[in-house]
Amino acid sequence: MDATVDKQSHLKGAEFLVKPTTPADTFIPEEFSEEQRMIKEMAEQFINVEVTPLLERIDKLEEGLMPSLLEKAGAQGLLGAAFPEAYNGLGKDFVTATLINEALGAGHSFSVAMAAHTGIGSLPILYFGTEAQKQKYIPKLATGEMKGAYALTEPGSGSDALSAKTTAKLSDDGKYYILNGQKAWITNSGFADVFTVFAKIDGDKFTAFILEKGTPGFTLGEEEHKMGIKGSSTRQIYFQDVKVPVENLLGDIGKGHLIAFNILNIGRLKLCAAALGGSRKTADITVQYAVTREQFKQPIANFGAIKHKLAEMVIRIWTSEAALYRTAHLIDWKEKELMAEGKSFAEALLGAAEEYAVECAILKVNGSEVLDYVVDEGVQIHGGNGFSDEYVVSKAYRDSRINRIFEGTNEINRLLTLDMTLKRAMKGKIDLMGPAFAVQKELVSIPDFGSEDDTPFAKETKLIVNFKKAILLVAGAAAQQLMQKLQDEQEILMNIADMAIETYVAESALLRLQKLQDLQGEAATALQADVVRTYLYDAADKINKAGKDAINAFAEGDTQRMMLLGLKRFTKADAFNTKAARRRIADEMIAQGKYFL
Repeated sequence: MDATVDKQSHLKGAEFLVKPTTPADTFIPEEFSEEQRMIKEMAEQFINVEVTPLLERIDKLEEGLMPSLLEKAGAQGLLGAAFPEAYNGLGKDFVTATLINEALGAGHSFSVAMAAHTGIGSLPILYFGTEAQKQKYIPKLATGEMKGAYALTEPGSGSDALSAKTTAKLSDDGKYYILNGQKAWITNSGFADVFTVFAKIDGDKFTAFILEKGTPGFTLGEEEHKMGIKGSSTRQIYFQDVKVPVENLLGDIGKGHLIAFNILNIGRLKLCAAALGGSRKTADITVQYAVTREQFKQPIANFGAIKHKLAEMVIRIWTSEAALYRTAHLIDWKEKELMAEGKSFAEALLGAAEEYAVECAILKVNGSEVLDYVVDEGVQIHGGNGFSDEYVVSKAYRDSRINRIFEGTNEINRLLTLDMTLKRAMKGKIDLMGPAFAVQKELVSIPDFGSEDDTPFAKETKLIVNFKKAILLVAGAAAQQLMQKLQDEQEILMNIADMAIETYVAESALLRLQKLQDLQGEAATALQADVVRTYLYDAADKINKAGKDAINAFAEGDTQRMMLLGLKRFTKADAFNTKAARRRIADEMIAQGKYFL
């Protein structure tokens, strides 16, 4: 991989809250290289040709079908694209790997199996394995000859992964670790060849192991009957005196949490990418249905209520895409910077993902909830037909729901968004206190009614700045008022996280629009401007509501009144005709018969 670092100036993780970013320092999807576009097209073709025609067979868990599809994907290089060439991979950069995840995200249960295999099923060994472990497993995982799975969750431990009960005890002769316990909800378990398993040594040392299928004492439960992703193999697995060779210990004893949590940072971003691919596909089939379905002697696509829904799909997909690739590029840039400093491939990517862990948590929440919106309104536009299994939108609806639970629930990720930001501030990595005090000082000063800035996007840029002030106002006051008790006030923490999520996506969208307009001109980006201005207008209300809910939960009297007035000032958006903007967006989507931006 090329370890050269570009000369752009990039913010540290979570620093978007207190510092501006310029369009020039922001990567946008319109900048994909020709090679990246070709790789994405190949991945989309794979879904259309190899997966979509077999969806019913996949959902019936036809024996051998999913493994064969993974092998076909491996033969095309889609599984090992981001793995180093030394291990049969293609050595592609992080942005390209993200693009592949997006393209394959339209494959329903296949997408889940593929993501589990290439992510949590392979990366623990690639990043934390010894050279011998990597040489043994990664080349075969890269081609699909071996399939990977990840065994962390237990019946009694989901979000609280470190409370796992599975044990590992060193044998008397020191040659094996003996595993006893069980795991639940293990993706790919029905056909996986190699598992990353977490267990506790001596009752407290949370540790990872590599376990191969067929090891005596290792057994599988029956396939789970699930609401959605029915074609994804999901079983419980059991360990009864399972002997794992000591050379299959993964990483350091007692450091399993480093593997589990670092892998999740990358997984969260990739989930957003896959959700984006699923959203695009659902938007396409929905608008095509709306154009052909007639009621009251005309296509339902002609009706304003339907146009509103179609346009909102476009708005949420486009803005989510802006945030996704802004972050993917930041991780890619940081990885190259760390490699230039002498870090190994694994250390560089893990360090880069950890740097932007806050942004990855934001993406996971946003991407999964965008997909949920798109499939829900997709069913609604299909009407009664959307409730029928004959229409693929019903499958999309069921398959979507798991994404708000995968890779840490959205509630956990909202809490992590603020928790990780505060920890970064306490470690001195970002300055939150200075800007927070500046906002408090601004509240008691006379507002600046200086001359109007008439530069392009001046009002939108100021609105983003004010959104950040609103977050600092609420978060700073909550921290001062509640101090250590704040960590127990989950409702307030989630309110602030919602403010941060809306702000990050809104800023990413505005930066994308600004850079795109510089590249293509104002006339060519008129619909993108409609997207951004509509999103910002709605975000102002959402941020105001979340801020009010938080303030009213911990403040009262004059303090409460002053803060609410400040919040109102910071979330005041100019009047904008969102109905007309949505009509323009929807009309173009209808004309093209697909998601078009």
